[in-house]
Amino acid sequence: MKKDMRQGLAPNVTLIPATRPFVATEDKGTSERKMRVAAYCRVSTGEDSQQTSYATQKEFYTRLIQEREEWEFAGIYADEALSGTSRSKRVRFNEMMEDAAKGKLDYIITKSISRFARNTLDTLNCVRQLRRLDPPVGIYFEKENIDTLDAKGELILTILSALAQEESRSISENIRWTFQKNFQEGKPHVNLRRMLGYDFGPEGSWIIVEEQAQIVRYIFCHYLHGKSGRRIAQDLNAMGKQTAHGNSWRSEAIYGILRNEKYVGDLEMQKTITKDFLTHRSIPNRGEAPRYYVRDHHPGIISRETWEKVQGMLGHQQNRKGPKASPFRNLRCGCCEDLCAEWPIV
Repeated sequence: MKKDMRQGLAPNVTLIPATRPFVATEDKGTSERKMRVAAYCRVSTGEDSQQTSYATQKEFYTRLIQEREEWEFAGIYADEALSGTSRSKRVRFNEMMEDAAKGKLDYIITKSISRFARNTLDTLNCVRQLRRLDPPVGIYFEKENIDTLDAKGELILTILSALAQEESRSISENIRWTFQKNFQEGKPHVNLRRMLGYDFGPEGSWIIVEEQAQIVRYIFCHYLHGKSGRRIAQDLNAMGKQTAHGNSWRSEAIYGILRNEKYVGDLEMQKTITKDFLTHRSIPNRGEAPRYYVRDHHPGIISRETWEKVQGMLGHQQNRKGPKASPFRNLRCGCCEDLCAEWPIV
C-alpha cells in the first residue's frame, strides 16, 4: 500500500521522490521476514543546541523506520554528550554492536560518518566486524549515501573516515591553541566543582565558599601541627566531612589539597596535556608543553606564610630517610586560630 508522501509537507516544499532503494533490502532476505532496522544517534556536547539535535535525530529515525512497511523497528541506540573519537565510553554504541552480533539487527542507519565515529580505525573495524556476521549487518550513512554492504562502500568509507579523523585532529589543535592563548593571558580553564572552597562569582570571579574553606584550613592547620595525611583523613571521615566529589577522605586527597597552589590564591595552568586526540587521555605535563603560573589570581583561603611552611614540610618529608620527626611540627599557621579552637588539634 502506497502512502501519500505529500502529507505533512509545508506549502512551499516540493517533494522529489526517491528513485532507488534506501538500503540494499534485496540482499537481506526480506521475502521471508521484515528487515530489522535500528538507528544510532550521538551528540558530542551537552549544550542546549546539541540537546535539540539529539532529540530531533531520535524522533526522525524512529518515524522513518516505523513508516517503512518492509522494515521492523529495532530500536534507537543513542549516546549523549560523548566524543566520537573513541568508542570505549559509548555504552549504547557498544550495546548496538553486541546486539548485532547476537543476530538482533539487520541494518543500522546513522546520520553521517562523523556521528558514527571520527576514528578511521574504529569505523572500519566496526564495519568489517558487522559484514563478517552471518548474515552480515549493514550500515547506511545518510549524509554520505553510503551502504556498507555495497561493493564500493568500503573504499568510499575509508576515504571519508580519514577525512573525518583529520577534521577531529584539526578541531583538537584549534581547541588546544585557544586554551594556550587564554593561558598566556592569564585566563584559566578550571572546573571549580572538582575542588573544595571556591565557586564562581560575578563576571567569572572566584569567591570563597566558607563552609568548604573551613575543611581546607583544617587540613593545612593540622598538617602543620604534625598530623599525617592519613590521620587527617581519618579525622575528617569521623566528623562526617566529604570531598568535593562526595566521597570519603583518603590520604592521597589530603596531600592533593596540601600541594594545590589555588588555596593560597595562585594558579598554575597547563599542568596536564592531551597527547592523543583520539583517546582524549590527559597526562601530567612533564615539560612537553609550557606551564603558566599566575600569582595572586584570586583570594586565598590560607595565608602565604602557611603555604610556604607546608610546602617546606612536604619537601622535607619527601626527601628524608627514616622516621625522623619533622622540624616544622611546632610551627603555628597563624591564619586559622578560630578554626583550631573549633576543631582542636588532638
